[in-house]
Amino acid sequence: MDPAALIPEALPIPVEWGWFYAFLLLTFIIHLLFMNVMLGSSVIALVHHLRGKPETEPLTVDISRKLPFIVAFTVNFGVAPLLFLQVLYGQFLYTSSVLMAVYWLAVVGLVMLAYVSAYIYDFKYVSLGAMRTVFIAVTAVCLLATAFIYTNNMTLMLRPEVWPEYFNRPGGTILNLGDPTLIPRYLHFVVASLAVAGLFLALLWQRKADRGETGARRWVAHGMAWFAYATMAQIAVGIWFLVALPQPILLLFMGGSGLHTAVLLVGVSLAVLSVITAMRQKVYLTTGLLVTTVTVMVFQRDLLRDVYLSPYFDISDRVVTGEQLPLILFIVTLVLGVGAIAWMLKQAAMAGKEVRS
Repeated sequence: MDPAALIPEALPIPVEWGWFYAFLLLTFIIHLLFMNVMLGSSVIALVHHLRGKPETEPLTVDISRKLPFIVAFTVNFGVAPLLFLQVLYGQFLYTSSVLMAVYWLAVVGLVMLAYVSAYIYDFKYVSLGAMRTVFIAVTAVCLLATAFIYTNNMTLMLRPEVWPEYFNRPGGTILNLGDPTLIPRYLHFVVASLAVAGLFLALLWQRKADRGETGARRWVAHGMAWFAYATMAQIAVGIWFLVALPQPILLLFMGGSGLHTAVLLVGVSLAVLSVITAMRQKVYLTTGLLVTTVTVMVFQRDLLRDVYLSPYFDISDRVVTGEQLPLILFIVTLVLGVGAIAWMLKQAAMAGKEVRS
């Protein structure tokens, strides 16, 4: 069967695709940073609880207080990029979601369970005792499972040649397990989350160190160590991911395309540079390098997606209806929403200062 015959027709879009692509990049970068902090900090907390060293409690207490808020921000900031992805590549994403519908729908329950467990871990931290390990483990495992399901969907949508498996398994239980890039892609994300969460913790404790809090420097160094070593591991996993790509696509990133090769080299160079600055305890500089690296890697990810889909689809061929009002309403709503969030964060910060004083 010709896989192209299984791809639904792309619906018209109101404005040029570049608008949606720009918003997809912007919102996904924000979501990705929160998502990495959420997953990575839960795993870091679990590791420390499993080690059972009482002296690490200041770190796990800090994570417990931040984790519920981070989960909430991650979920809310995840809506926009998913919607923009559906607008641009809906005929692929909707199909892959149906093929693995059982797992895709399970994401809702997994995230809710992770959220509830994170709240209990926070509000009952003192009274839980040894059960803290159980609740943070539930959060971490649910989030790891969610990440694995998402990785399956984001790769299955790129492989229409696998979709005919539906006729053998029509119950919505298809996963993209036969894809050689699945595991390295998943591990690339998981290891990256440890690095980003480590840097996030270093930033939190750097602010405390700037205020002269005793012992804060220890946890700054600890967070930077998590970032540095996890980033080294991520580079290794990234090489695995790269060589697992189909050869024609691999060659594009190995000199076959100037753009693809340049983006890869810039991303790797920034990652290496961030490791060097992390080892030197340059927290704020490393943060800037991280955000830049994530931006480059997200762009590289989109280049990879377009190469995979190029036999079936060119985003520039989308039919445009010319309706400007939906875009205008979205931008206005976005500005108002960002302003409201900024105001709430400012109020929360001011309240925190009053409590400390």
